[in-house]
Amino acid sequence: MIDRESLILKHFRKVDSVIYSVLRSINFKEWVKPRKRKNSDYLAALCREVINQQLSDKVARVIVLRFDLLFGKRINAAKILKMSDQKLRAVGISNAKVSYIKNIARAFLKKPSMFDELHKLPDDQVVARLTSIKGVGPWTAEMFLIFTLDREDVFSFGDLGLKKAFAKLYGFENPQAKDIEKVVSKWSPFKSYGAMALWRSVDNN
Repeated sequence: MIDRESLILKHFRKVDSVIYSVLRSINFKEWVKPRKRKNSDYLAALCREVINQQLSDKVARVIVLRFDLLFGKRINAAKILKMSDQKLRAVGISNAKVSYIKNIARAFLKKPSMFDELHKLPDDQVVARLTSIKGVGPWTAEMFLIFTLDREDVFSFGDLGLKKAFAKLYGFENPQAKDIEKVVSKWSPFKSYGAMALWRSVDNN
């Protein structure tokens, strides 16, 4: 029986030699195995994705680490709402993102059932639920799908890193959404792995 990693590589070898060559050069085994998470982890994951908005990976990692240290072992909605805006800003979080993080915490406290079955919902419904919270846009919801719910067929057309990597790998000076879609559509049902390969191709340069 073919293993999951081999199945994914076989798919990309068939549909896209460019991204296949990137996947062959990196170790993506950690992406293939779904990780079991509790619903309480969803709050922390969303907060971290908000922090990551429009920041380089290097800067975001530093701020996320400081954010995690503020709360110790467990980040929960009540703790976030009790935390002063000043303390949150002190770790490098902007005023707007402090507001968004507290909006997420309020949503978790007000209607926890809204998040209980996210892992059972189709992608579009997950995005709809999350983007109903002010400050959680499509990009944040898509990152949540990929990195928290381990969804395998997600591509974020609004991600600048993906656009940059796509332009370099496929020889486009300024690719438009239709140019990217023409290539990415062939990746289904494994678009998320293609996206991860694109991100890694930028990191490696």
